[in-house]
Formats: sequence, C-alpha cells, structure tokens
Amino acid sequence: MMASSETASFDLPLFPLGTVLFPGGRLPLQIFEPRYLDLVSRCMRENSSFGVVLIRAGTDVRVGPGSSQPEVFEIGSEAKIVDFNQLSSGRLGVTIEGGRKFRVHDTWEQSDGLLIGEVSILPEEPELAVAGEHQELVDLLTELTLHPEVAKLQLNIELEDARSVGWRLAELLPIEPEIKQSLLQLPYPRERLQELRRLITKLRG
Repeated sequence: MMASSETASFDLPLFPLGTVLFPGGRLPLQIFEPRYLDLVSRCMRENSSFGVVLIRAGTDVRVGPGSSQPEVFEIGSEAKIVDFNQLSSGRLGVTIEGGRKFRVHDTWEQSDGLLIGEVSILPEEPELAVAGEHQELVDLLTELTLHPEVAKLQLNIELEDARSVGWRLAELLPIEPEIKQSLLQLPYPRERLQELRRLITKLRG
C-alpha cells in the first residue's frame, strides 16, 4: 500500500545495476546494449531521467532471446545524465547523477527489452546538521575525497549536512551492495550515520 506522503505513481524506465546510486552521487557507466543506447539518447534529447535499481537476483545482460529480466530491489534513485563521451572501446561512456529516491510498485518489459517500473517518489529526507558524535564520519569523508578516483567524480559534498555526509560515505565505503541498499532505504539521515559508524567500527576491527 502506498504511503500517503509518497507521490502518485508514474512510469519510469529502469536501469538495473550491481551497484547502488545515492541522491547526489555520481556513477560512470559504459553503454553498449541497443535498449540502453536508445534510453540514453532519449533522456539527453528530452532532458528526462531514468531509475537505477540494485539487482537482487539474476543479471541485466541479455545472453539470449529467452533470458529474463533480473529481480530488483524496490527502492532506487532517479538518475540524470550529466556527462558523456565516446570511449576507445566504441562504447558510450556516460556519467549519471542520483536524484530523488523512489519505490517500485510493479515492473514490466517493453518490446525492446527495456524494464519499465511503476514508481512513486519517496518523501524527501529532512535536512539536519551533523551531530558532534558523528564528527569522525566527516573527517573520514574528507580523507576519502582526496583520493584521485573520488576527486574525478567532482561530487558536491556538504560536510555540515547529515544527508550529504551519509550518502557520500555509504557510496564510497568498501561494503557489499546489499548493505549499501539497506543504507539507501533508511528514511532518516541520523539513523544512516549511526549505522555507518557501526559499520566502520566493524571494518576497522
């Protein structure tokens, strides 16, 4: 049942991946399948978006005419294309940026193999300052942003905003995609920071 605070549902093209896209995060992709080349072309032409969802089971690569769509998690992030270039491999390289979180209510497949979701936008997370007890997370995030590969993404990070700190740490830390998904699904920034602190303590242990 749809929560009253969620938007009315609408159709959104879905891009199932083996990784999680967070709001404000950036993710480079290599596009080569016709259904996704068409999707990217349409999104760039119409300045429209698509949804990124984590694969729960199966694969998104079509290995034959009888292959089926993967099973996906029901919470994902809207994605906009912010950069593109032709790669030496002949594939199209695009960089996408995460936007609003959404819930998938139903899915079906178009004739070209593209997965479409009936989705509703989730309520925006409250804007909160980072509490003093989470300052160590801000310090860790600051360290991570100095890494050349992270710097290349040109992320917009607000170190005073609990949402921004939680989203960026969740995507940059070396943790399993399913754990990243559980962090994406949390509705409150400080709850996410608490869970991140617990995970970091476990990683360091």
